[in-house]
Amino acid sequence: MMNCMFRLLLVSLVSVLGSPSSAHAEEKPNVVFLFADDLGWTGLGCFDSDFYETPNLDALAASGVKFTNAYSACTVCSPTRASLMTGMYPAKLKLTDFLTGQNRPFAKLKIPNWTQQLDSHYVTIAEALKNAGYRTAHVGKWHLSGKGDNSAGTMPTDQGFDVSYDGPAPRNGYFVKDSDRSVTGTNYLTDVLTDKACEFIDQSKDDPFFLYFAYHVPHTPIQGRADLVEYFQTKLKNTSAKKPLLHDNPKYAAMVKSMDQSVGRILKTLEQHRLTDKTLVVFTSDNGGLTQRYGKHDRFTENLPLRRGKGSAYEGGVRVPLITRWPAGGALGQVCDTPVMSIDFYPTLLEFTGATGKLEHNQSIDGVSLVPLINGESLNGSSQLVQRDLFWHYPHYHAGGDGPYSAVRSGNFRLIEFHEDKSLRLYDLTNDIGEQNDLVNTMPDKSRDLLKRLNEWRASVQAQMPTANPNFDAEKATKVGKVNSPNNSN
Repeated sequence: MMNCMFRLLLVSLVSVLGSPSSAHAEEKPNVVFLFADDLGWTGLGCFDSDFYETPNLDALAASGVKFTNAYSACTVCSPTRASLMTGMYPAKLKLTDFLTGQNRPFAKLKIPNWTQQLDSHYVTIAEALKNAGYRTAHVGKWHLSGKGDNSAGTMPTDQGFDVSYDGPAPRNGYFVKDSDRSVTGTNYLTDVLTDKACEFIDQSKDDPFFLYFAYHVPHTPIQGRADLVEYFQTKLKNTSAKKPLLHDNPKYAAMVKSMDQSVGRILKTLEQHRLTDKTLVVFTSDNGGLTQRYGKHDRFTENLPLRRGKGSAYEGGVRVPLITRWPAGGALGQVCDTPVMSIDFYPTLLEFTGATGKLEHNQSIDGVSLVPLINGESLNGSSQLVQRDLFWHYPHYHAGGDGPYSAVRSGNFRLIEFHEDKSLRLYDLTNDIGEQNDLVNTMPDKSRDLLKRLNEWRASVQAQMPTANPNFDAEKATKVGKVNSPNNSN
C-alpha cells in the first residue's frame, strides 16, 4: 500500500508547533489557496516539465510537501471548484459539468437535468472560515454562479467571501486596458489580479485571513505576455535542436511562468509581513491540461506519461499537481504518494484552522482531512486516506473528451465505465501509469469488484445518469463534436 515517505528529525518540534490545534490556540493560521486553471500534472518544473519554468513553485515544493497522486474531483472546472467549496463529490451536488456545459443534441445519450450553479444552502469553506473570525477574499475565476434569475445567492460575496475581484472589464482575452495596468507595469490580467491578492494580504496582515486566488491561466485562449513569449521562443530555438521536448508551446509556457511569478509575489508579500510561518499555502489545479489539437490551433500542452487530458476519462484529465507548505509542521521537501482529491480541502481547512464553532456545516462531506500529510506524518494501514476509494462521475460530453463515464480508483487500480456502450477498462496504475494495458479480461474478479463498488457509490450519492437520446443521429453528432472548440470549454 502506498505511504507517505517522510518524517525527518523534527518530531519533537512538530508535536509542539505542527498541530493545527496548538497553532489555533495561540494564533489562528492564515490560509492562501492558489488554484490554477487547466494546469496538467506535469505542468511545473518540480513535476518534471522539460520546458516550463516555475522557480517559485519549485521552491514552494522544496519547502513543503509535493503530492504525486493528487486528483481533481472532475475532468472539467466547475464541479471541481464546487467540491473545493463544499467538500462534496460533484455527483452528490448534481453539479457535474462546467457552467453552462456543451450542447450535444444528437449524441447517443441525453445528459441529465443537472444543477448549473452552486446552490446557496450549502455552507462553503469561506462561510465556515468567516464564521470563525477570518477575513475572506476571492480573487480571479469563480464559475459557480447561476444565470439570470438563478444567480441570486450564488456570487462569491453571497457564499462567504467578504470581497471578490475578477479583474477589470472589458478586456481582450488576458490583456486589460492600459488604464488598468498592474503596478508591475504590464497589462496582463494575471499581474492585475495579483495586485489585488497582495493588497488583500497587506490589509489583512493583523487578522487571520483566507485568500482564495483562482487563476484564469493557463486556460485558453493561449495568450502570454510578449516579453515571456519572446523568452520562450528563444529558449525553444536553442533547445529543440538538441532533443524533442514534451512541452514546446512558447505562449503556453509564458502563461505558466506568469502564474509562477504571481506566486512569487504573493509569497514575498507574506514574507514582508512576517507571515510565512503563520500561513498555510496550498497550490493545485482544477483539472488536467488540455492536450487535443483543433484545426490550426497549436498543441496546448502535454500530460505524458499520463493518458489524454482535460475532458477525458483518463488520468490526464484528473491527476493534478498539488503542493502544500506549512512551516510549523516540519515537512521540508517531502514527497507524498497517498491518493488525495479536491473534496479533501474542505475538511482539511476546517481542522487546520479550528473553524468548527457552532455553525452547521454540510452534513455529508465526502473528503478526509489532509492535516497529517501536510504536517509530514506517515500513515498507517488503518488510515482513512490509505484505505478509501476515490470516485468520478461525468454524465456529459466534452469537446476534448470521451463522452459520459464513471470511474473508481481503489488502491493501485482504476476502473472506468463508459456509458455509451457500457464498456469497462481496468488499469494497474503502479505498473501502467499511462493506462495502455487494459486488464478487464485478464482480471475479471477485480473488474467485477470495482464495478460493484462504483455502482454502490453512485447509488449512495444518487448520481444522475445519462439516458437514451430519442434524437440520436450518428452523423450529426459527429459534426457537432468536431465544431465544439476548446476556446468554449471551461
